[in-house]
Amino acid sequence: MAQQRNSIHGEWSSRWAFILAATGSAVGLGNIWKFPYITGANGGGAFVIVYLLCIVAIGIPIMIAEIMIGRRGRRNPIHTLQLLAEEAGAHPRWRYLGGMGVLAGFLILSYYSVIGGWVLAYVFRTASGVFDEATAEGVETVFQSFVGQPMAQMVWHTIFMIMTMVVVSRGVQSGLEKAARFLMPGLFVLLFILVGYSMTTDSFGDGVRYLFQPDFAALTAKGVLIAMGHAFFTLSLGMGAIMIYGSYLSHNESIVRTTLMIVAADTAVSLLAGLAIFPIVFANNLEPGAGPGLIFQTLPLAFGHMPGGTFFGVLFFIMVVFAAWTSSISLIEPAITWMVERHGLTRPAACIISGVLTWVLGIGTVLSFNDWSDVRLFGKTFFDLLDFLTASIMLPLGGLCISIFAAWVMLRETTLQELAIGNGTVYRSWRFLVRYITPLAVIVVFVSGILNAIGVVTL
Repeated sequence: MAQQRNSIHGEWSSRWAFILAATGSAVGLGNIWKFPYITGANGGGAFVIVYLLCIVAIGIPIMIAEIMIGRRGRRNPIHTLQLLAEEAGAHPRWRYLGGMGVLAGFLILSYYSVIGGWVLAYVFRTASGVFDEATAEGVETVFQSFVGQPMAQMVWHTIFMIMTMVVVSRGVQSGLEKAARFLMPGLFVLLFILVGYSMTTDSFGDGVRYLFQPDFAALTAKGVLIAMGHAFFTLSLGMGAIMIYGSYLSHNESIVRTTLMIVAADTAVSLLAGLAIFPIVFANNLEPGAGPGLIFQTLPLAFGHMPGGTFFGVLFFIMVVFAAWTSSISLIEPAITWMVERHGLTRPAACIISGVLTWVLGIGTVLSFNDWSDVRLFGKTFFDLLDFLTASIMLPLGGLCISIFAAWVMLRETTLQELAIGNGTVYRSWRFLVRYITPLAVIVVFVSGILNAIGVVTL
């Protein structure tokens, strides 16, 4: 049995610091609009039941595996997988799996920063009163005018990227941990305030029914596939973020217990976001199935016609900024650690280089909504192509390979030592899921995503 390693980047000061940081990585823009919307559109409570089952079969096993791999290796994802492969007598080419995760996080942040910039801009747009008593056409005009201006987007993309890199440059405890300790409690406080605000509307009951009333007739095979996919993507799996955060976790902390807490917090944010959003939508007789437009068009219209709407609209967008910010700092952390370890750079130098490269790549996303909107590669804009490459190919492949590596490559004795839960029911259940059920489910998600992207099926 190999001797336990120490992280050269430092450790979280406590289990709660790790839980807050990992929850911040998992909670993002998708929790605010996607989960509530897909829940209501696919059977409400019936979908929630299926989603929770998928979390147990897919999300939790892979997250446990990814944290375990990270803590065992104590290095960047590339070096960690090489070390653990050699420790198990396997080929060091497993390091390419880590490389794919590092690259995925880098690519995702390049466009995530642009969308984060939109949210940041909307904090100030809402505060200016531009949506007060606005019509649906007026709100849409504001949004289309904004995304049609490359320079305006560039400014907010730059600000959001600087916010991200300043936090990451300060290291584990002084940067990542301090940000998580402030941003995650702040997000929950704002979320509860907004839920309280929604409770004052006459449509709060409608929102609760939309989210939680089981309608099994509305739950189709397509809905089950959506639940499976979201159970995987909502936890930031397959991109090295959770792995690198796990590398900073003390050997004295329980991986299984902390994973369950992270998953519970992530799911709570999604459900609370639905309780905050949909009563407001219904109170204004608006369309709940607006997808991405829910944030930038439907909700600004709703807030603009409600008492105190400007104030609570500002709080809402600040909350979304917090969610985007905590996710963005985790996306670039694997690349930073690789540059520090592989090239001997200081953390600030690595942050400047990676930040500039990510920012430059983000220009392609900015232009996808205006000057390059007619430019297509494989029928997709630059932004759509990046989104497809990462969400439909790299992340599912990463999650699948992590499952295979943890269950079939790592020695059983190694996983027993790291998980420290004995060879009982919990361990055997995890090992069975991660060896058989989880890989099969991720393959289904992967194949359905590819078929959907090429138009064979529509999800």
